[in-house]
Amino acid sequence: MSELLIVEDLRGYYTGAYQVYGVDGVTFSMVEGEILGLAGESGCGKSTLAELISGAPRPLLLYESGKVQVHEYQIYQMDEELLRTEVKCKIMSYVPQASMESLNPVKRIIDFIMDVVRERTGKKESKKEIYKLAKKHFTRVGLDEDSLKRYPHELSGGMKQRAVIAISTLWNPSLLIVDEPTSALDVTSQKQMIKMLFDLKQKGIIQSILFVSHDIASLRQICDRCLIMYCGIVVETGKMDDIINDPLHPYTEGLVSSIVSFNPDGTKPKELKSIPGNQPDLRNPPSGCRFHPRCPEAMTHCKQYEPPMIIPPHKKDHNVKCWLYKK
Repeated sequence: MSELLIVEDLRGYYTGAYQVYGVDGVTFSMVEGEILGLAGESGCGKSTLAELISGAPRPLLLYESGKVQVHEYQIYQMDEELLRTEVKCKIMSYVPQASMESLNPVKRIIDFIMDVVRERTGKKESKKEIYKLAKKHFTRVGLDEDSLKRYPHELSGGMKQRAVIAISTLWNPSLLIVDEPTSALDVTSQKQMIKMLFDLKQKGIIQSILFVSHDIASLRQICDRCLIMYCGIVVETGKMDDIINDPLHPYTEGLVSSIVSFNPDGTKPKELKSIPGNQPDLRNPPSGCRFHPRCPEAMTHCKQYEPPMIIPPHKKDHNVKCWLYKK
């Protein structure tokens, strides 16, 4: 399978009284058909990375350097108008955190869709054609026609989130980036959301998903691979099952150990553990390995030198940024 998304040494910072690097040299790629998870504690840079990949960072977040390529399009070397009309929503679609609040409260869902379609295409398509398109697509993703005629306040939180994702996939984008799509939902709605995302891929509406979440348990249900972020960098990548069952980085091990488990055989669940300390101040990150102030395995070497990304001999499809695996 060919590569769909290529990210190389991507850096972006928040400007203000200080320059704070939310993403500080991230490199990874995705192939067509893949569902990739992006996990880590709140504040580790997950949402910042998603925004930078989308080519639409919020005010105060600035792209500094690096490559973001989706298909043949290099996002930060494109004309902004071409990016808006030819890439966003059509090739790559981004659903930010708390996206359900983006719906206009005084407009019905279909009227909001009309604004989106006309803004993205630059054409004044008829209301009848847009309604026909929206009705067909909403039906494909499991939403009834009646939801098009409602105002946002008439929909539950889960329905609003599903409607936003339906709108974001109107043009069958190759890549869908979703940031914390389940965080504000109850358990039942979370399950429906994950099923919807899986069905979008199964039906060929989208090819690949970058699923951003602090909840590794949700990622486990749908993702093929997972990236673990800490303090603006990626510290481990691997198959989802390997990340859960055999984490290599001490930080990843801490994240997995904090998940509440349920053992259907009736045995006692494992003891929950927390990661000691707090994330460092990104205005002045630690020297060497950024995790060393909190790491139970830290050595003197870790405090002085930043580890490279290492491929352990026993894990061909697994990368880890940790001195424990460097001979």
